[in-house]
Amino acid sequence: MTGAPTVVPIGVDDGRVRVVIEGVEPTIDGGRFPVKRVLGDLVEVEADCFADGHDVVACVLLWRRDGAPQWRETPMRAIGNDRWRAGFVADRLGDWQFTVRAWVDPFQSWRRDYERRVEVDDLRLAARAGAALIAQAARRAAGGEGLGPAAAGDDDAVVLDDWGRALARAADAAEPAELARIALDARLAGLAARHPDLRHAHTHPKVFGVCVERERARFSAWYEFFPRSASGDGARHGTFSDCVQWLPYVHRMGFDVVYFPPIHPIGRTRRKGRNNALAAQPGEPGSPWAIGAAEGGHDAVLGELGTLEQFRSLVRSAETFGIEIALDVALQCSPDHPWLAAHPQWFRARPDGSIQYAENPPKKYQDIYPFDFETPDWRALWLALAGVIEFWIGQGVRIFRVDNPHTKSLAFWEWVIARVRRAHPEVVFLSEAFTRPKLMHRLAKLGFSQSYTYYTWRNTKREITEYFSGLAHGPSREYFRPNVWPNTPDILPAALQYGGRPAFMARVAMAATLSANYGIYGPAFELLEHEAIHEGAEEYRDSEKYQLRAWDRQRPESLAPFVAALNRARRENAALRSDAGLRFLPIDNDALIAYSKSTPDRASVVVCVVNLDPHHPQSGWLELDPAEFGLGPDQPYQMHDAISHAHFLWHGARNYVSLDPERCPVHVLELRSRVLRENDFDYFL
Repeated sequence: MTGAPTVVPIGVDDGRVRVVIEGVEPTIDGGRFPVKRVLGDLVEVEADCFADGHDVVACVLLWRRDGAPQWRETPMRAIGNDRWRAGFVADRLGDWQFTVRAWVDPFQSWRRDYERRVEVDDLRLAARAGAALIAQAARRAAGGEGLGPAAAGDDDAVVLDDWGRALARAADAAEPAELARIALDARLAGLAARHPDLRHAHTHPKVFGVCVERERARFSAWYEFFPRSASGDGARHGTFSDCVQWLPYVHRMGFDVVYFPPIHPIGRTRRKGRNNALAAQPGEPGSPWAIGAAEGGHDAVLGELGTLEQFRSLVRSAETFGIEIALDVALQCSPDHPWLAAHPQWFRARPDGSIQYAENPPKKYQDIYPFDFETPDWRALWLALAGVIEFWIGQGVRIFRVDNPHTKSLAFWEWVIARVRRAHPEVVFLSEAFTRPKLMHRLAKLGFSQSYTYYTWRNTKREITEYFSGLAHGPSREYFRPNVWPNTPDILPAALQYGGRPAFMARVAMAATLSANYGIYGPAFELLEHEAIHEGAEEYRDSEKYQLRAWDRQRPESLAPFVAALNRARRENAALRSDAGLRFLPIDNDALIAYSKSTPDRASVVVCVVNLDPHHPQSGWLELDPAEFGLGPDQPYQMHDAISHAHFLWHGARNYVSLDPERCPVHVLELRSRVLRENDFDYFL
């Protein structure tokens, strides 16, 4: 053979690229979906970056806002085992992007090896090699070779050129100590590192996304009530003006989101009656979720509630209390909705030609027609539904609770949420999907800011611990923000039917402290509404879904003060404003559950203990590691109960707790560590 043939290895673009990048985090499904953060967060990125042999690898995090023409870069630092980390601050709402670039760095490899050399001849030869590398960096700084970014322009080039020449001269005559001083100058080495040789750099082929939302997406307290029952008189339909009168009450309880069921005209055909009767009696208002009548559809308001201008006035009034109005997006129609006549192709017909009503056997919703997302006219349908959301944004709404999103097209949700956020990145979407876990989580990945959970049916210590540990620390923490509700208009769980006041207190306390987002359906909750329509059902008797109710919010047994104390604790303790710091604590009684929440700097630490037995006092020994909270092993510390305002002096890792459900079944304990003086002990006696 006269010579080896020239062959380009199959699938190899450049065999001189030796670096490997893998294990990039945080990512979802390999980068298919963006991770979620809120405004001001530090987005920390890690990756495995390495190469064959012993050469030094360098890497940077590349990041930018989506659509920005230029990438910004931050050097990544090694954290061990070829793992690297860097971060950037997401200082604007919207979509962000990041990826990782790495390369084998000849200059850094040379410098590391030079420090290890001892023989004089070896040092002089290595110095000449280093001078050549520095000269190359100087040319890159001047833009002469185009091998790397010219971060500081000609000034860097002049300094580097002088350094390289000085090192070349010293290589021939300088003493080893002087040669090392010149070669290993840390300041100049940092300058050279700003102009690396990137000819054989590797940039990860995947660009990863980050969806940055406002703080409300991570931390919120929701209060749901029916505007039609706001009059206080079960015989008179409530109005938006009546709702304004509720705002001080909601504000005193500490809620920052008021959520309304649909406020649109209600169909008359097949209207449901009291307690879900198949036929409504004259004057019965029907279900708000049966949307649409001759008066209008999803862009209209029910006349009994008022006008659009009165609704906008309500939104403005709520803002003065720091409250946002959230609306229900229920993408379905009553048989009387104008779209039935204008766009019959958007609905699925049965063999007899009639429209298929909604059902989830054995449940039937004869007053509701679902959309057919497989219609040939799907593009027009999608645009019309997007128009509904955009219309209400135009009325001042920035939070939407979406009814049963799991029964609509997943592709639609990904499209419409992205469309809305391009123009309005401040909009928050809550997914009301009590469905199969994978479907529930897919909706969260597609863009929903918050998600309903299975909390309503998690009752035992083991169930709660496993469920919330997974939400706080499992892979879903990057995209699934739980919004926890102890009750809804659709769900009156057995725990509230039979547990009495202690069960209501325990369930709302856990909701408010286990999750940074939670809500209650009131006033049914704080007024201890607990009667089901029949034994074994989870449906309220005399449900507001089908009738007006009169609520006496001044009843002495109301839990409103207790809920207000919980919400005050949430606002005053940063640890409760996030899900990331949740840790369950050992306690030697299965009727008691204990957990802590803390901020990364331990400036805010809260320990919660809940009696899960609504009928009997329970006690036990709780264990925690004082070192985790910055405490010495024998240091006494204060625990202040944010609910009762009692103070407890704790000491060491094991402490005794006792909770009588008839008094209060929960502790929400704020850690207040400080050096105790002798007379401080009198405070606790």
